[in-house]
Amino acid sequence: MDDSQRIVITGVGLTAPNGNNLADFRAALLNGKSGISPYEIRYFGKTLAGVCHFDAAKYQKKKDLRRGTRAGSIAIYCANEAVLDSGIDWSTVDTSQVGVFVGITEHGNVETENEIHNIKQFDYDCSTWSHFHNPRTVANNPAGEITLNLRITGPHYCLGAACAAGNAGVIQGVQMLRLGEVDLALAGGVSESIHTFGIFAAFAAENALARHENPTKASRPFDKNRNGIVISEGGCILTLERFSDAKKRGAKIYGEIAGYAMNSDASDFVLPNPERQAQCMEKALKKAGLEPEQIDLVSTHATATPSGDIQEIAAIRQVFNGSKKTYINNTKSFIGHAMGSVGVLELAGNLPSFSDGVVHPTINCENLDPDCEIDNLVIGTPKSVGNVHYILNNSFGMVGINSVVVVGKVNV
Repeated sequence: MDDSQRIVITGVGLTAPNGNNLADFRAALLNGKSGISPYEIRYFGKTLAGVCHFDAAKYQKKKDLRRGTRAGSIAIYCANEAVLDSGIDWSTVDTSQVGVFVGITEHGNVETENEIHNIKQFDYDCSTWSHFHNPRTVANNPAGEITLNLRITGPHYCLGAACAAGNAGVIQGVQMLRLGEVDLALAGGVSESIHTFGIFAAFAAENALARHENPTKASRPFDKNRNGIVISEGGCILTLERFSDAKKRGAKIYGEIAGYAMNSDASDFVLPNPERQAQCMEKALKKAGLEPEQIDLVSTHATATPSGDIQEIAAIRQVFNGSKKTYINNTKSFIGHAMGSVGVLELAGNLPSFSDGVVHPTINCENLDPDCEIDNLVIGTPKSVGNVHYILNNSFGMVGINSVVVVGKVNV
């Protein structure tokens, strides 16, 4: 492939419940540090969640914080951190050739709940409704807030792809670079989900909200006694560039987007379809020109729901059965489910494997569900595996949307 069509990751900006940059996030993953804590939200009450503790004022003025959204602040923080990490001299960038592509699970629920709560104090007098409500709730808000903050005049939009959205944002960035529509993409996903009581109530109604006396052990993918999802917030934005451009400026390169795929289950609103998941992985491998045994690490989507974990493992068995060198891990066991951002957060947390040859473990799996047994599932402690050349990142969502991104190591 021509270097102008090869797309590489040159910067990572993130905030997760257990880290506000890649170095701290990776250290937490290698040291078994969970980011889940007790949490309380109006109407629903006490629960558990993954809460981020980044400095929103680092890149925003107080006026901007008052006017904008939590998702916007997460997006702005991550985008600025990604640009800083990339080493790009922003003063020399033609911002009309920068695109912003942000995956979201949903957006606007938080702001609407807040406004309804506020007007209740005034006997539902709608004249007290905030005039900022419309720009806060439009679906492009988090991506748009990045453009306002960084004065980007190129294209921006959000991609609603449920919990596959982080991967979807990355895929869109890759496609726009290859089409020549942009020269730099800020791509990834964000989530402010913990600030809406409705999501907690809905998962509780589905009997899919995790419970545990020890918050750090609540998110338990693959464990026989898992009992549901821990809802989290977070974000991760990557700077994506053409390999030719990155090489020209001597940029550090985290990895190359080798392949990707998205497809649909078309079978159920909530229940996953392992056949379609397997097909999505196979399609991504084909696009990358790789055989299953060339994948060193599969980063699973597994959310710790009783059926979802089993279905994904069945799909992975179908694709990777017989591959002795493919290791498997999970990141939600550390950070819970950060919805629209979690796919790209999981990818980012595994990127350092290219340089250190270590696969971070799945934690809290103390009693492996026999239906989730699979060769090379890394549990409990990190695994040194030598050279890591390719990572396959799964990210699946409600209403049957599946996404897979394959990233390869680049030797410059």
